[in-house]
Amino acid sequence: MINISNKREKNAAYRRTLSLLISAAVNKALPERGIFVHLSLGGAYYYTFTEGPKASDDEINKLKAETKRLIDDDIKIQQCDLGYHEALNYFLKNGQYDTAQLIEQRGRALIKVNRINDFIDLYHAPVLPRTGLISAFDISPYHEGFLLRFPYDEGGALEKIPSNTKIFLAAEEYKKWGHISGVVSAGHLNKIITDGTIKDFVRINEAFQEKWISLIADEIYKRREEIKVVLIAGPSSSGKTTTAKRLSVQLKVLGIEPIAISLDDYYQHPEKVPKDEYGKPDLECLEALDVDYFNKQLLDVLDGKDTVLPVFDFKTCSRKEGRKIRLSECGELLVIEGIHGLNDELTHRIKAENKFKIYVSVLAQINIDDRNRVSTRDNRLLRRIVRDNQFRKMSALGTMAMWESVQRGAEKYVFRFENSADAVFNSALDYEIPVLKCYVEPLLRGIKPGCPEYDEAARLLDFLDKFNMLSSYVVPGSSILREFIGESDFKY
Repeated sequence: MINISNKREKNAAYRRTLSLLISAAVNKALPERGIFVHLSLGGAYYYTFTEGPKASDDEINKLKAETKRLIDDDIKIQQCDLGYHEALNYFLKNGQYDTAQLIEQRGRALIKVNRINDFIDLYHAPVLPRTGLISAFDISPYHEGFLLRFPYDEGGALEKIPSNTKIFLAAEEYKKWGHISGVVSAGHLNKIITDGTIKDFVRINEAFQEKWISLIADEIYKRREEIKVVLIAGPSSSGKTTTAKRLSVQLKVLGIEPIAISLDDYYQHPEKVPKDEYGKPDLECLEALDVDYFNKQLLDVLDGKDTVLPVFDFKTCSRKEGRKIRLSECGELLVIEGIHGLNDELTHRIKAENKFKIYVSVLAQINIDDRNRVSTRDNRLLRRIVRDNQFRKMSALGTMAMWESVQRGAEKYVFRFENSADAVFNSALDYEIPVLKCYVEPLLRGIKPGCPEYDEAARLLDFLDKFNMLSSYVVPGSSILREFIGESDFKY
């Protein structure tokens, strides 16, 4: 049952329903073709066909026409249970092998599915009750496949075709690697956890990430004569801090000595912070930082002056004196980490040619199955719940209660600058959901019926149920995942 008072869940249900309709449309209009969902790009999902040539204009038109017919017919979407063998045989016959493998791995007697006439697909989370409730959509050619476009808000206008090509290319490179490794869905991942080959997969995951950090360091090294400031930004729980630390190690290998600066140390006193629409201090906005003081310190450092960096005390909400730094001429630069790093207003007194910007995102290439993706938002939320509980003694309820505010901040102050980055780093790890599950599942079970966050907790528990658990002992000390679960080799 959808909580119709929850705008975010209504919008999510709209997108899930549209994804279900695309699967049904492919099944009817292009039965010889299978589809694979790759990633979310703003107001769209990117799909390709699993085999054969790229999507043709004729195929896209057929898909669009069949989807529109399903909407016009206003068909009731039913949720029902199928027996294990009936569901398994259906998905094998329909060519949905990732879904079939997931069912085999879970081994449940009853499988919950969505049904539209004679088409069925695995149930993952609430959808709209009827197909006719879809008011706006489009299918547009994009690279090797197509975009399924939808409005951000139910009943709103469609978003423009996204232009964030750097995000797309970074995600597609990861997807390409995933297909080479043969582990692209929850069922595949569960299998290698069960058969004991997960350690090798973890090592390869970590090596792949280290390679990309190394490549970014190489780009900075090529421009070492002009770059003075490296800015690392991304939404909450994207792993910015560990990315900065691992990049610093790679820069040292190249003979560059980085000096780390955290934007958190430039917060203003809450009384000076602008209020949000709810009358609370908007700690996500740029004005929450003392931008003028920050720029003055940057210029002092770049001029070779001795500079005492501040340390923000979150208990007293005041700045204290921290360490003294001086930028020498022996290959040093500043590495600055924080959500506003890509916004040029933050560093308005620093020349553009002296800056190198890195956007950090969580672009999971692991899907639930071929037609249902792992949400970047959910991945970051699970990380945040675990980290808040491990290091801030906050309950899952507390984290989830503030998450919408965090998300609004990311949409207003982070996502719109992602295309200005010189490099994109994907901090997702294909094995992380099973590890996070060990920590977050008992925390979510502590949220009881009657709490506003109960429905969301139940949805996340259902999502986690599709993955086997994996002990944290396999996670290296230098991993980005250690930023959230603890026992990192780095100090924070």
